[in-house]
Amino acid sequence: MLQISDLAVAYGKREIISGLTVQALVPGTVTALLGPNGTGKSTLLKALAGMARTPRGRITLDGAELNRASLEERARHVVYLPQSLPAAVHLRVFESVLVAGNATTAGARRPDVTQVYALLERLGIGHLAMHFLDQLSGGQKQLVGLAQALIRKPRLLLLDEPLSALDLNYQFHVMELLRHETRQHDLITVIVLHDVNIALRHTDHALLIRDGALLADGPPRSVITPATLADVYGVRGRIEPCSQGVPQVLIDGLCEAVV
Repeated sequence: MLQISDLAVAYGKREIISGLTVQALVPGTVTALLGPNGTGKSTLLKALAGMARTPRGRITLDGAELNRASLEERARHVVYLPQSLPAAVHLRVFESVLVAGNATTAGARRPDVTQVYALLERLGIGHLAMHFLDQLSGGQKQLVGLAQALIRKPRLLLLDEPLSALDLNYQFHVMELLRHETRQHDLITVIVLHDVNIALRHTDHALLIRDGALLADGPPRSVITPATLADVYGVRGRIEPCSQGVPQVLIDGLCEAVV
């Protein structure tokens, strides 16, 4: 499991997150990381990935303290997919996924050609296998980045807004695939989302953050409420079931500013 206790994250001398403690995140679950822009969501992911300074607190994965691990050691178990992907190199999609799978896994776990093609097919991009990365659209590159992350079979998968460049079809498809992969391989998946309806429908757990502090932690239906929508996002909203019984957020307007 993943445990975060009294965590502080800083850029230089400025603390972005201070004293953050969350209940343990267990394998086989997808956790939505929610909150307004500039509130510390991406910073928390970077801290979990070892890319941001943590002056105090603990991050433990299956009992091992990630704070004390080297980047090489952490990379064996943790995969981070940033919001802005690096510039594409002149590699074919298939080659890039195979290289990613071989980069940090032990020899016995290295993927073979069949596994790479099967993953690309599950993501709906098998037809792009022989295309070059620098010829793809933004959404296609996002899906290839997700394939590069999943092929490594991490214990902890960290995704920063992976749906931002995807259309509605792929958004639904990717969230269903992530839930399936997370459960099948006992991953702990943490995903930054802005769409609270996607969080309600596709995730098992939610963390709501504002100004670097945790405001709510638990099942999405208990975290996303009219009160938290007003407090965190400044909107008047309702959570009502659709005709199929799935809860959805309806926004009625903005909260009046307090003078």
